[in-house]
Amino acid sequence: MGCINCGTSKGGKPSGCKSNGGCSTGGCNRLNVYDWLANLPFNDPESGCRIVEVSFNQGSRKDYYRNATTLIFEKGDMVSVEGVSGFDVGEITLTGEIVRLQLRKRGIEEKNPDTRKVLRRATDKDLDIMRQNKGRERDALIRSRAIARQLKLDMKMSEVEIQADGRKATFFYIADDRVDFRELIKIYAGEFRLKVEMRQIGARQEAAKVGGVGSCGRELCCSTWLTDFKSVNTTAARYQNLSINQSKLSGQCGRLKCCLNYELDTYLDALQNFPDNAETLQVAKGTANLIKKDIFKNLMWYVLPDSNKQYPLTIERVRKIRQMNMQNTIPETLEPVEVSTGKPKEPEDTGFVDLVGQISLKALEKADRKKKHGHHKHGTHREGGPEKDGGQGRDGGHQGRDGNQGRSGGPVKGGPPGGGGGSAPKNEAGKPGGGARDGGGHGNDGRGRRR
Repeated sequence: MGCINCGTSKGGKPSGCKSNGGCSTGGCNRLNVYDWLANLPFNDPESGCRIVEVSFNQGSRKDYYRNATTLIFEKGDMVSVEGVSGFDVGEITLTGEIVRLQLRKRGIEEKNPDTRKVLRRATDKDLDIMRQNKGRERDALIRSRAIARQLKLDMKMSEVEIQADGRKATFFYIADDRVDFRELIKIYAGEFRLKVEMRQIGARQEAAKVGGVGSCGRELCCSTWLTDFKSVNTTAARYQNLSINQSKLSGQCGRLKCCLNYELDTYLDALQNFPDNAETLQVAKGTANLIKKDIFKNLMWYVLPDSNKQYPLTIERVRKIRQMNMQNTIPETLEPVEVSTGKPKEPEDTGFVDLVGQISLKALEKADRKKKHGHHKHGTHREGGPEKDGGQGRDGGHQGRDGNQGRSGGPVKGGPPGGGGGSAPKNEAGKPGGGARDGGGHGNDGRGRRR
């Protein structure tokens, strides 16, 4: 999670506070708590809480330390604290009265004498030693996995955290069963030259350490604010009418998503208004089986035998049918209600009259069809075609009105009457009927029609 001042610039670095992921607001840290008591004045500053919360490894691990010094620390300060046979370096995330509330929540006594102390403000030398040892963690993780594989141990090394002074290393691993790693610890101690601590974690803790983005588009809850992991089962999905799809209900850890429990109490409260023992209803068509309950519309959906159609019923109707069945009375129908899929659109009164719906285009289409039909009936050609008056083509042929005759030898306009004994004038080549050939006519008479 980044603060509101951070934005992504070139190279993937935040371009707001210029601290590259470690801003003093704590927004770039994991499992951070908002200090809503920071600006409230107190009457007795001497009675303030002397315990501070310190986070390590970018918030993946947090612990509480007593401020035995006379220094006043603020959120975001780097401090050196007591470690195992040495010191460790962490970042202060909470101070003041909000720490008391966190201690009460976790069941930790404020005046516990075993609480470790804050040694000093981290110096430049402490920070250099911490960066040098933190740089060894990646190589140590790869080497530790190879050693565990050689020993044929059924375990997975998830993370290695080395103390700031380099005297201790904590190996986090995942295993389904108990693992005998006594020989493994000896090899690790001789290989890395430090004190070894093995800590087993679950799949959810591993996902919290690795981090990532969920299907909702936000960062994982376990890596940002969720600290306690409650058991999740498929019953929570059934109460919320979710399909039992393992791929959609599982998170990055491979277990059921923790967010299935977020709205479960709301669904359970809403389901109290629905009638009990209403899984089946007896009607004239058969036994209606309940398939789902809609708490938002207060409807119960049933399906009849030999049919896939779903019938929505109101709660009052279900109770009425239930009472009738208890009296050995079977109703004729379920009387389902109509469910609208969306909100109907109300027409806006703009003051204008809609005339588009009052105009019929059939008249225009009918006129267009008549026009096309008449065009094909006259048989007009673009090139060389005869016209109505005498078969004159566009290329300059003879006119039929001056006595042209087609192949049939019929009389033409201007020629002698007869039953087909008329003759056409000869052209320059001496062939009869030249007007019909050269003029583009195709055996037409003087009117341009085929006989």
